[in-house]
This record gives sequence, structure tokens and C-alpha cells, in this order.
Amino acid sequence: MHTLNLGILAHVDAGKTSLTERLLHTAGIIDEIGRVDDGNTRTDSLALERRRGITIKSAVVSFPLDDVTVNLIDTPGHPDFIAEVERVLGVLDGAVLVVSAVEGVQAQTRVLMRTLQRLRIPTLIFVNKTDRAGARHAPVLREIAERLTPRAVAMGPAPTGLGTRAAHGPAHADDDPVLTARLTDLLTRHDDALLAAYVEGDGTLAPGRLRRALAEQTGRALVHPVYAGSAFTGAGTDDLVRGIRELLPGAQGDPDGEVSGTVFKVERGRSGEKLAWVRMFSGTVRTRDRLPFGPGPGALSEDRVTGIRVFDGGTDTPAGSVGPGRIAKLTGLGAVRIGDTLGTTGTAGPAHHFAPPTLESVVVPTAPAGRGDLHAALAQLAEQDPLIGLRQDDVREEISVSLYGEVQKEVVQATLAEEYGIGVTFRATTTICLERPTGSGAAYEIIDTGDNPFLATVGLRVDPAPPGSGVSYAREVELGSMPYSLMRAVEDTVVETLAQGLYGWRVTDCAVTMTHSGYWPRQSHAHGTFDKSMSSTAGDFRLLTPLVLMDALRRAGTTVYEPVHRFRAEIPADTLGPLLPVLARLRAVPGPPSPDGTVCVLEGEIPADRVHDLQQRLPGLTRGEGVLETAFHTHRPVTGTPPHRSRTDHNPLDRKEYLIHTVRRTGTGGGPG
Repeated sequence: MHTLNLGILAHVDAGKTSLTERLLHTAGIIDEIGRVDDGNTRTDSLALERRRGITIKSAVVSFPLDDVTVNLIDTPGHPDFIAEVERVLGVLDGAVLVVSAVEGVQAQTRVLMRTLQRLRIPTLIFVNKTDRAGARHAPVLREIAERLTPRAVAMGPAPTGLGTRAAHGPAHADDDPVLTARLTDLLTRHDDALLAAYVEGDGTLAPGRLRRALAEQTGRALVHPVYAGSAFTGAGTDDLVRGIRELLPGAQGDPDGEVSGTVFKVERGRSGEKLAWVRMFSGTVRTRDRLPFGPGPGALSEDRVTGIRVFDGGTDTPAGSVGPGRIAKLTGLGAVRIGDTLGTTGTAGPAHHFAPPTLESVVVPTAPAGRGDLHAALAQLAEQDPLIGLRQDDVREEISVSLYGEVQKEVVQATLAEEYGIGVTFRATTTICLERPTGSGAAYEIIDTGDNPFLATVGLRVDPAPPGSGVSYAREVELGSMPYSLMRAVEDTVVETLAQGLYGWRVTDCAVTMTHSGYWPRQSHAHGTFDKSMSSTAGDFRLLTPLVLMDALRRAGTTVYEPVHRFRAEIPADTLGPLLPVLARLRAVPGPPSPDGTVCVLEGEIPADRVHDLQQRLPGLTRGEGVLETAFHTHRPVTGTPPHRSRTDHNPLDRKEYLIHTVRRTGTGGGPG
């Protein structure tokens, strides 16, 4: 048997979890199909998921399809939990994208399809809910072709009884002339040999050859077969199962090769132990193996694997080993993080496929004495979701958490209450901006000169860099001019300090260069005692670097950029007039409207912090008929007065205040002189 790691993805409420239940029932894993509304589905195991009726955490369940073992991964559909989807994408062999026959192609559907295509993940499309009132077939196929991909091919006719519980539409037989014509037209566009065979064969191709070509091109993510049916009634799911079994490629890998795998999920067991969810690509991991892991070469840790659980028969079971293509839970890797690679040949973790959070909110415990417990609990939540960032302000004794939206905030609040017994409230959500250098600036401090109390010489220059390049660091001083530990202290501190720029936002897209360096070698008294007052330490460089860097940054200047979303609104044409002034008040910049009969399409940009307001106001402005899609697009310079963010450090922008805190705290008094 071979293994297929299959993702189920969709816009919220399109029926992903219901389809998962139907597939498990078809495979004989469950005797009765659970319902999201009843809170008894197999993959929505969290109490919060059952109560809210949405998927929050990805879940894996395994089942056999003839000679294929399918590891089926159910993912969240709500955009607030897009980080869960992101982590799954890197471990998939194939995907089923679910589209509702009632609502059609929705905002999140388009985001997901674009990402699946960019990553070239083989994808089938399942048009679900054909039994629901208002279900459509031909219009949804047109939406798929126009808004998702023109390379989709319907594998069956329009269902009979559409919109009723009797709706049913079997797939075409392989030799059906309608399907043959569709496949021939689409597949010959991507296969010259197939086109030549078609021409030489008097305009005909054997059904078997077409089916093989369909499997080959589906496996290369060139075409996307479309099935239709109902997860609730089971109509059309047998045809989908055949497509999964025959058209999606299985996992590959050498069980005797070097160990290689990816950690895509981390959670805590009942006893608090860390569980690493791993997709294996090659090699075999056994219990008690010492396993290297880390974010990339040169950054490896090593721990002993104390337990392995593999997914089989609808649940996870203990195992002595796990080989390529399989998904397993490993225990014993205490320092492992999401995105880590297993094995010594690992490369950097998977790049983000979706935008990072653009919102944040201060979390306030209802019991002030619980701040320590709150921080520990939030740290565990961030450990399970690396796109949720924590920002601790020790000066104000506050913790901020970065988020995607208001629903995620509610889930975090409920999770803290139910799993950790911590009651919290949130302050108003604010936007996460960033800063970029406006020009170039340089500064330096010389050891034992002026009012420099630290036994260190540091000079830094800040230059702007291309958008999206992040932060780079270089040296114009000789690497051997002082010990490497001191050099590294400067570099590490530069990265830490740039988390807060002139206005308190993270500084990015800049190049920092070390221009000056100097230190006092280790000094000892005659009896051999180390004399710190005459010897440079890494601490001197860590404390001086923020002063120099912020001085250079101040000379360079920075511009604050706010996150901006692209929006697409489909509205009744006669509601455009009332909508435009609202968009202006929300600082949105719409493009020219595109009228299409009684419908008008409006596209443009809107600040991220105004998206929620637009979502709330659009139904009232469009008689409930408006459809809005938004997605993060870019960062734009803030017009007017730049927003400030409160600092969480000792503020190296205020030299006097900074020195009062750092010198007093460390007891640094400078060297002789």
C-alpha cells in the first residue's frame, strides 16, 4: 500500500468537516456520520469547536481506500485561523477544495486556490450541498472557471433533482462522449504527444489513454477535475473517492535514506509533554533514536525520541517506527518548534504562504495576580501557533497578542478560560504597522570616551533596503578585530533592537553595517582574579548597541507603513452612490466601478484596521446583497501624523533615561579614566 496525505480545504461552512465524516463512513471507520451542528464529528475534537460549530485546529485521521492509506487532514475554513492551513500545506500530497453549490466561490476559496496553485499541489474540486435549496450547478462551474481556474473540468453532468435531498449526478463513464470531448480539449493543451496522437488518430483518443493523461496532469497540478454531490446525503462522494484514489499521487520516499521530515503542528499531551506532529519525507525514525532537528543547517538541537504514534484505522496508535510518507506524533523532542526540519540535511523551515497577522490587542487578566500564569498560557498558545506573536511590556506590565481577527480573539479568550482557568478581557484591537528607513544614518561610541559608560566601541550604519528584503547585517571591520562572542552580541542585539523603531514599530527592509569595533582584553589581578572593571564583556556590547543603533536610525529617519488590504465588492448597481462616501470615510481607495447589468463590481484598497467596519456596514448599505472579499495586499506609508506604539524596553532614544536603568541595573561604571 502507498500513502496519500490529503488536505480538505474550503471557505467556512462549505462542508469540509461534513465531507470528512462522509469519507470516514465510506471507508468503514465510523458507523454513524457526525454532524457539525450536533457537535459529534470525529475531527472537531475540541469542546470549543463543537460548541461554535467551526474547525479551529487541523486534525488528522487515517483510513484505507483499497491499496491507498489516506491521511486525511481537516483544516479550518475561517480566515482568522489561516495559520493552521498554512502549516498543513507543506505536508500535503494532494487536496480537495470544497465549494458550496449554494454560495459558490467565496473569498477564502479564492485565497486557498491561489495558494494551492502557487505551491503546485494536485487538487480536486468538490461542489458540495447539491441537496440544499438554492443549489446551482452551471453557474457555479462558471464561477470556478472565471474566479478559480480555467483548467477545471467537470467529471459529470448536472445533478438531477438539484436543490432536493434526491439530488444525484453520477460521474460520466470513461467512454462517455461528453467527458471524452471535455478531457480531449483540456488535456491536449498541456501534452504535445497527446495532441499528436489525437491528430493522427482521426480526432479520437482511447478512454484509457485519456484517463492516464488526466491522472498525470492532475498530479502535476495542471488540471483540476470537478465533482459534484452532497456530503450530507452521500451523493457523488463515491465518484470523488475514485478520483482521490486514481488521480492524486501518493507519497514518495526511501525508508533507508537519510531522515528528513517536517514538524507542522505542536501540542501538549495530558501530562504537559510536548507532542510534535511530523510528516516524514525519507528515512525511518525509531523509538529511542537520537534525532537532530531545527530550523535549518547549523541551528540543530538533538533529543531522544521517547514515543511514536502513527495514524491508522481512524485513530493514532503506538508504533516502534515511522517511515516516509507517514504522519506521526513524536514525544521526547523538548525544544522542537513548528516549522522545524528533522535530520541533519534540513533546510530552512517552510516560507509563509499567507500574510502574517496585522492586528493586535492587549490581554488583561481579570485577576491581576494572574499575570505570570497568563504569560505562561499565552506562550503555550503561541508555541502551537507561531503566527500569533506575544509582545510583553515589562514597564506597563502588559501583554499584547497579534491576531487575524475578532473571532480569533474570542477563541483565545475562551481557550484561556476553559483550558487554563484564566479569565481575560481584551482592549480595543489596533493595527500592527512597520517602519522602514527613509535615508541613511550612522553613529558610533568609543570605549572610555565621553559619557560612554560601557567597555565597548560600536559603530553602526543604517541604510534602506528593497521592500520585502527584511533586515540584513554586515561588517566593515575585520572579524578578528575582537572575539567572535562580542561580534555576535552586537549582531544579535541589532536584530532585537529593531523590533522597536523610532515610533515603536518593527523596523524592516534595512541594511545594518558594523563600522567600528573595539574592546579591552580580559584583565586579571596578580592573584588571577578576573577584573570586570577593566575587561570588556558581551554585556557591554549588548547594552551599548541599542544606543548606537537608535542614534543611527534617528539620523536616517523612518517612515511608518500601515497594512493595506485589497477588496472586491459585488453590490447592486443602485447602491453604489450610498457606498462611495462610506468608503471615503474609511480611507478606502476604490478603482473605477465595473457595471454588469444590475450588479456592480468595485475593487480597491482599504487600511487593514477599517476592514472590519466595512464588513459590518456593507449589508445595511446593499440590502444584504453585497458580497465582499478582502485579503492582505501590502504596506503603504501612513498619511498625516504617524501612529506611535508604546515601547517595551528602556528606550534607547532617551539616553539619560536609558543609562539610568541599564547602568544602575548592571552596576556598570565604566573603565578607568
